[in-house]
Amino acid sequence: MPVHAADPAQLAGPARAVDGDTLEIGAERVRIFGVDAPEHDQTCLAAGAAWDCGAYARKALAKLVAGQQVACTGTGRDRYDRLLARCEVGGADVGASLVASGAAMAYVRYSRDYLGEEKAARAAGLGIWRGTLEAPESFRHDHQAVVAQAAPGDCVIKGNISGNGHIYHVPGQEHYADTRIDPKRGEAWFCTEADARAAGFRKARQ
Repeated sequence: MPVHAADPAQLAGPARAVDGDTLEIGAERVRIFGVDAPEHDQTCLAAGAAWDCGAYARKALAKLVAGQQVACTGTGRDRYDRLLARCEVGGADVGASLVASGAAMAYVRYSRDYLGEEKAARAAGLGIWRGTLEAPESFRHDHQAVVAQAAPGDCVIKGNISGNGHIYHVPGQEHYADTRIDPKRGEAWFCTEADARAAGFRKARQ
C-alpha cells in the first residue's frame, strides 16, 4: 500500500506506469511534472517507417519504476484531477531520467528544468529523437478534434490499431475518449462488440 505523509502532496509507494508520463500509486494518479511523453497510441517516424513511440515511452517509465519505491512531491492537480508531481526513484529524478533517455521531452510550457537533458538526448538521437515526431501536445489536440466528431449513427465502438494490436474500446472505458479512428489505417467504428470481434479486434482491458 502507498504511504501518505502528513502533507497530502507527499506520496510514496510502488507505482504502475499508465503511460509515458503518468504513474498510478495506489488509488492516486500522478502526472510527472515538467515532461511530456508520446501518447499511448501515438506513432513516430524513423528511417521512413512508423514505430510505436507511445508504447516505447510507457515501457521506459515502467522499467524505471519496476520493483521500486517511488517518492513524489505534488505541485497541484491538473484538469483530470491527477496529482502533478516531481518524483524520485532511488534519489534519481524520474522526469530527468525519462528526458535523458529519449522517452519524453521537456514540457517547456510549464518547466524548463529538463532542457539540458533534452538537448543531449536529441544530439545522441535517443528514443523519440531517432527520427521525427509530432509534439504530444499537438497530437492530443488533433485527437480531441477527431473525437469531437459524431460517431456514425449508433455505431459508437472504436476499433483502434496500435502496437498492441487490433483493439476495440466501448464508451466508458479508460482510453475511449482519447482514441481516434483513422479509416485509412484500417481502423473502424462498430455498432456491436460482435461486429468488432468478427473483424479481428479484441476488447481493451480497461
